[in-house]
Amino acid sequence: MKKILYYILFILMLIPVGAGAMELPKLYSDKVLLYDPESQEILYEEKSEEVTSIASLTKIMTTIVAIENIKNLDEQVKITWNMLSEVPYDASVAGLKVGDKVTYRDLLYASILPSGADATTALAHSISGTTDKFIVLMNKKASELGLKHTHFSNVTGYDIDNHYSTAKEVLQILLYSLKNPLFKEIYETRTYTLSNGLKVESTVNRYNRTLKLDLSKIIGSKTGYTGDAGLCMSAIIRTNNKDLILITLGAEYSRTNPYNLVDTLNIIEYLDDNYNTKVLYKKDEELFKIPVKNSKVDEYIVKVKDNIEKYVEVNYDTSDLKYEYDGLNELSYKNKEGEKIGHINYYYKNKLFYDEDIYLVEELKFSFYKYFMSHIVEFSSLFLIGVIMIILIKSKCKRRKRVLSKS
Repeated sequence: MKKILYYILFILMLIPVGAGAMELPKLYSDKVLLYDPESQEILYEEKSEEVTSIASLTKIMTTIVAIENIKNLDEQVKITWNMLSEVPYDASVAGLKVGDKVTYRDLLYASILPSGADATTALAHSISGTTDKFIVLMNKKASELGLKHTHFSNVTGYDIDNHYSTAKEVLQILLYSLKNPLFKEIYETRTYTLSNGLKVESTVNRYNRTLKLDLSKIIGSKTGYTGDAGLCMSAIIRTNNKDLILITLGAEYSRTNPYNLVDTLNIIEYLDDNYNTKVLYKKDEELFKIPVKNSKVDEYIVKVKDNIEKYVEVNYDTSDLKYEYDGLNELSYKNKEGEKIGHINYYYKNKLFYDEDIYLVEELKFSFYKYFMSHIVEFSSLFLIGVIMIILIKSKCKRRKRVLSKS
């Protein structure tokens, strides 16, 4: 009995976990979310709704709220002792010193690239007067975005009570932030020189100094680490010329291996080898036919309007494709060119991924012959009735004449 249970457990361990059909290699991160912004589809998720610390991914919200509340990006800010005194001793910093004069723009870059807690605190003080007042703005923005499982208690991501989010809601914050051109530019920048001459670089660059890994497919990123959150990563990754968004949380800390970066690169490599954008339905591909009444056209062929693509396995199974048509099941010459005749939903693995309205794209010309043939029974009946009426009328006339002649 014990041997049977052992084999059952072993088999269960081999079954891939995560939402949907996508599989990923074994990861160090225990919370993962992979998102396709083009199709607005979650490709893979693991514990994506689990409430947790998010470390310096907090600075995504700090930075976008700052951007939306800065009137002049090139206005100078003087770094004060009050600002720097709030920075935790073990927090990552950009290297700002008391008395430094930098611009708001500088502070934004310094917040994201090196994950500078000194920069985020300086932004909070300069914009709102105190960090507490700025945190109110962050939580207000979270509420505006409809985030039910996110709350901020600081601007840096440091582990304290009542500071949390989920991988899925971090994704929502990032998607919102990336709509802002300045934020997107900062997020995708690797190195930047502040107006006071201080040079900053992205944390992935810093991680990679000794590893010498290829980071060319990490288009933009924001990393983080705390004891509660573990090693974290948010990134725009490029695989086979397609940009996806990755959120990972909870990777184990290591002095020698940045496991959040390792996970990201392993995911990219896996996707490069196993997934790509494929044309699932080709333009003008015939789908089905609709019978046409009383027209020179016997059947109307419904075709795919344009190529329909989807990001799928390289060796996807065509049996996983299907479509459902909802519309007219019969047409006639009365249906006009350009008229909407129905709607098609396209599914992959029983999940809707595309839909389109179907319009009549040709004229269905009237056919007198087919019209006549389709009504021949009616015409024959009318003819027969007419003949019978004539016979009856003639018979009646004859009887009347005979009556008259006798009289």
